[in-house]
Amino acid sequence: MHVEPKVEVGFDLTTGVGPFLTLDDPVSGKLDDSDWTLGGTIFYDVTEYVRDISITRGRSSLFSSFPAGNASVAFNNHNRYFDPLYTESPFVGNIIPKREIRISAGTVIQFTGWIDDWNLTYAPSGDSLADAIAYDATGLLSSRSITAGTPPAELSGARVNRVLSDAGVNWASDLRSIDSGGATLSNEPIEANTNALTYLQKVAASEPGNLFIGKEGRVVFLDRTKAPTTDTLVEFGGTAIPFTGLEVVYGSENLYNQVVITREGGGTATAIDTDSIGEYGILNLTQDTLLSTDEQSVDLALNYAQEFSQPEYRFNALEVAMHKLEEAVQYEIADLEIGSICKVTFTPNNIGDPIERFVEVIRIEQTINTVTHFVQLGFRSLDYASLVLSDAEFGKLDTYSLSW
Repeated sequence: MHVEPKVEVGFDLTTGVGPFLTLDDPVSGKLDDSDWTLGGTIFYDVTEYVRDISITRGRSSLFSSFPAGNASVAFNNHNRYFDPLYTESPFVGNIIPKREIRISAGTVIQFTGWIDDWNLTYAPSGDSLADAIAYDATGLLSSRSITAGTPPAELSGARVNRVLSDAGVNWASDLRSIDSGGATLSNEPIEANTNALTYLQKVAASEPGNLFIGKEGRVVFLDRTKAPTTDTLVEFGGTAIPFTGLEVVYGSENLYNQVVITREGGGTATAIDTDSIGEYGILNLTQDTLLSTDEQSVDLALNYAQEFSQPEYRFNALEVAMHKLEEAVQYEIADLEIGSICKVTFTPNNIGDPIERFVEVIRIEQTINTVTHFVQLGFRSLDYASLVLSDAEFGKLDTYSLSW
């Protein structure tokens, strides 16, 4: 039995949907209880109508930006409750686009976003469905523009907050989780009507770090200075959490031996691994950044050339059947977020010695129905992770590198 899913949709109670506040009632009469309100939009639990759920968040390749997270929820619609034209529905007036939706596994939120479409299918047998298609707040960022101005030279985290606080973006401070950053960005002017999302993605690439919408709807920026630790490590394989499938990649997906880093208002840094070029040919990676100095560009180019100039035996993704695990283990997996650190142990066909890899989560996909719950995790390798003094794993001097 898997941890029970929960689906909530933000309905406008002024159109007739309960629960309503009832004066003098010992439960629903509490004026400070967010579950019982005088009116306006609240989250309403519609789990009893859910047939299945799918959620996709994160990116599939290391050097791409994070796309919008998306979710699809199929509701049983036998009684036409999710038909916008059915005036007897308890949700009348609320089956419309741009309703907020929240999906949880037990008590842990897995997705927060807005419904773009309601797709209805009616079968002669009466087996009818309403599919709610939702996306996270990435789309909101992509629709907002930055006002013209000249920022000071500042750390990447400060730049992210500056953009989010810009009058043209106006992102709530309680909907952010922003690291300080390790890269200093330049004071190059920002032109009027610069797209907020595109600019923030360039900030993240300059760090380099991760910028995405978190499970709870916050803008999250993870910088490069937050070195991995084993404090909250989740382990798969071996004697740890079992997985149902593992995808291993060994090839040129992340193989680059000619790295070119440019920056606005500055020079170009190029790092070349001649041995790698002789073996595999020229494989170029070019990135335009907001870095403030050529020295930072050189450091970034050299680090990329060192890390990616040889093919890598990489644990790319694994799948877990959550419904087959104990509840406490299911919550370990539900707590995973983009940027979480995992350890994977695998012995191919039970032949030879186990292979161990430490990885960072960059993608989370989930498919859920009333019986099963599968989670697929996508990874990046941590073979070149920064040294963390005193950590049981990442403090090994002969394995990990000093932070740059």
